[in-house]
Amino acid sequence: MRRILLSAFLLLAVVTSRAQWAPAGERIKTQWSAELNTSNVLPEYPRPIMERKDWKNLNGLWNYVVIDKGKAIPQKFDGQILVPFAIESSLSGVGKRVDENHELVYSRNFELPSAWKGKKVLLHFGAVDWKADVWVNEVKVGSHTGGYTPFTFDVTAALNKGENKLVVKVWDPTDKGYQPHGKQVSNPEGIWYTPVTGIWQTVWLEPVAEKYIRNLRITPDIDNYFLTVKAELNIASISDLVEVGIYDGDKLVSTGRSINGEAVEIPMPEDAKLWSPESPFLYSLKVSLKNGGKLIDRVESYAAMRKYSTGRDANGIVRLELNNKPLFQFGPLDQGWWPDGLYTAPTDEALRYDIQKTKDFGFNMIRKHIKVEPARWYTYCDKLGIIVWQDMPSGDRNPEWQSRNYFNGTERKRSEASEACYRKEWKEIMDCLYSYPCIGTWVPFNEAWGQFKTPEIVEWTKQYDPTRLVNPASGGNHYACGDILDLHHYPEPKMFLYDAQRATVLGEFGGIGLVLKDHLWEPNRNWGYVQFNSSKEATDEYVKYADMLYRLIDKGFSAAVYTQTTDVEVEVNGLMTYDRKVIKLDEKRVNEANTRICNVFNK
Repeated sequence: MRRILLSAFLLLAVVTSRAQWAPAGERIKTQWSAELNTSNVLPEYPRPIMERKDWKNLNGLWNYVVIDKGKAIPQKFDGQILVPFAIESSLSGVGKRVDENHELVYSRNFELPSAWKGKKVLLHFGAVDWKADVWVNEVKVGSHTGGYTPFTFDVTAALNKGENKLVVKVWDPTDKGYQPHGKQVSNPEGIWYTPVTGIWQTVWLEPVAEKYIRNLRITPDIDNYFLTVKAELNIASISDLVEVGIYDGDKLVSTGRSINGEAVEIPMPEDAKLWSPESPFLYSLKVSLKNGGKLIDRVESYAAMRKYSTGRDANGIVRLELNNKPLFQFGPLDQGWWPDGLYTAPTDEALRYDIQKTKDFGFNMIRKHIKVEPARWYTYCDKLGIIVWQDMPSGDRNPEWQSRNYFNGTERKRSEASEACYRKEWKEIMDCLYSYPCIGTWVPFNEAWGQFKTPEIVEWTKQYDPTRLVNPASGGNHYACGDILDLHHYPEPKMFLYDAQRATVLGEFGGIGLVLKDHLWEPNRNWGYVQFNSSKEATDEYVKYADMLYRLIDKGFSAAVYTQTTDVEVEVNGLMTYDRKVIKLDEKRVNEANTRICNVFNK
């Protein structure tokens, strides 16, 4: 009887929480919106590149209030918001704008599992846009700026034995500030989208020992048959021993150990399995921290043996290479926006869906466009075999745009604070994504958006991570630095510049528009570079462009990016509708055209 009563109570709690929440607004939504359970929102472990078994998810319904900037946090709240969906989104259940003169305050209570007694407790945020201040039981535990990277606070000293209160205050000036904000603007139109304020990735707790592994920095070397694993600890001492085991399934492949905070260099067999889009093989890793023979901490991870580089082909053209072989990298411009969740996919299945469809279309690469995704997105790229070009989200003002020529003018000077903000956030993005095998190219600037000190930024990026290629400014003001010259041309492919010393790529083209009634963000206002009236017409145009691109490969193109994966707000030039309910072009014909291009160097 007691078990029946408990089950009934839990069912009532779920029904009650659903009754208190509903999606805001009447705009289109994805099929996954209906699957949301407010008591179990994005329940998957949020950091699979470094996983522990024990954790607690804090997603769900929180209290919220919008206050004037700088005012005290009130006792009374406006209502409930579904975390981790931004307040402007439908799935937040609120659908409000928060401008630069206001702040958004969240609050919720939580209890710790009894098994965590005696453990240190970490509070993790996947991402919060933009400035976050955090209190636990009215004790301030930390602050963070940056809308695209995870951050963590040790909250152990602030915790109570029973119930605990968590408060988060967020300020986000969107395009009224100099900080990176990507496509978000106060007045959305055309290629500019709705602001995203506040928590937009999973919030979670994790118990650890007094000394623990804080981060893993994993570097493969296929030329010398090594995998290097640097375990960064919260507290380092000379008595620490780090052990790494590398597995192929259940089979132990190799091991390595280090002390004194040194990286572990693990020898790999000469016939080690290499990662590629055709065969995205991942080795499993078990990383242990020991002290005095005692196991202190253990995390599970994964790694791939792969190499990104450039090299000249038989005709002297500089090509992008994967594992020392030329590979034409071709993929869509992927904005990562959702009609119901904005920056946040409604479910983990939805997050994976866009990547799987990219593979189904025959692409081998994604250009992640001026946004950073949750950790699980990159893990899916690792598992499915998609190379990622990672953009830095743009911010601040633009210099004069002279994209069709090598730039010989004067760049706009950022303020000292703006420059420091860019450098801090770019470094944090590179740090949090470093160990993902899929990341092949860093893109510090898109076009001329916020572009400054380009040669200096590119040189720092290249030195900080010499294992990846650097695309200085995709379609932007061009400098003779980095590994790539990146052209943008709409709608058809065209090569109007060529660099004999670097790889020449077409970083954006296409934008074929098709309006589909009942799948539009705004029925009476939509936009595309070119527009057609049927799927066949749009597909015919795509195939025509693909054939043009194929013929330009011999002329010197080494990669290309098609705009774009999905419609986004009033843009209707996606391969899929914004709600992902319709694939707009003929998938089979697109796959055939794309496969021919991706395999061009295999003929």
